[in-house]
Amino acid sequence: MEQSATLDIETLKITQEQFILASQSLHLQRPGCAVYPVGLYGWRKRCLYFFLLLLLVTMIVNLALTVWIMKVMNFSVDGMGNLHLSEDGIHLDGISEFLLPLYVNEIQSRRDSLLVLRSEKNMTLNARNTQGQLTGQLTVGPDAVEAQCQRLEVRSRDGSRLLFTADEEEVIMTTERLTVTGSEGAVFGHSVETPLIQAKASDDLKLESPTRTLSMEAPRGVEVSAANGLLKVSGRKDLQLESTEGEILLDANIIQLGYLPLGVYTATPSRAAQEQSVYELCVCPSGKIYLSPAESSSTCQAMSSICLWS
Repeated sequence: MEQSATLDIETLKITQEQFILASQSLHLQRPGCAVYPVGLYGWRKRCLYFFLLLLLVTMIVNLALTVWIMKVMNFSVDGMGNLHLSEDGIHLDGISEFLLPLYVNEIQSRRDSLLVLRSEKNMTLNARNTQGQLTGQLTVGPDAVEAQCQRLEVRSRDGSRLLFTADEEEVIMTTERLTVTGSEGAVFGHSVETPLIQAKASDDLKLESPTRTLSMEAPRGVEVSAANGLLKVSGRKDLQLESTEGEILLDANIIQLGYLPLGVYTATPSRAAQEQSVYELCVCPSGKIYLSPAESSSTCQAMSSICLWS
């Protein structure tokens, strides 16, 4: 046993000596080989530290700007400033300005405030179909309000009654009364079809055609009445009452025809008019009416020379 222990110790010493010799042989420099140091030294190291410092400063500035923008714009979980996001949509409080087109399904104001749309030049509302084609357009400009659509409708407050409609063929107003309050009245370039033309109780009704004729036609009759006032029909030239199949009836307590010519030939008709107080109404074959002095018998035949002038 003692001999084997002595052999193990000697073997261990030999092995240790071989390891030391092998390690020393590895550190021996070979002739003709150069040794280069590993790492960054000199200006390279300074440049690396400078770039790291610049990157750190940039990150700090970006972080500060991000915090400042979030504070100024009032970013929060619900939205940004006056802009709030919810399940129903977007809520804007105050005045909002849009620099580019806005595409929405519905624009609605609060219950206790008005909805005001403003533009420096004009405001255009477009409606398009699923294919992107323009189906309706409303333009509010500085000079006019233009609507472009197939049919324009104006309804009542609850939407159940149609008040005004217009298309390419006709314009229909379904209100019970159309009131024109302008001082010059209403001007129509063509014919007007209506069952009643009536003025207010305290105003006059005037139908006038300054340069052309005024015609009123109806298949069953035309009624012109003034219940509590004067009815006046005047013309610059001739006033013609014509009935093709019926008669013309003047029914009144007093029928007065003024400025009728006198059927008397005298150099001083004014003197004759002063002397005569009762006249006879005469009619020429042409329909002209004139006056003749009334006597015990008719004088129309004797004073009928005025019919030759007509």
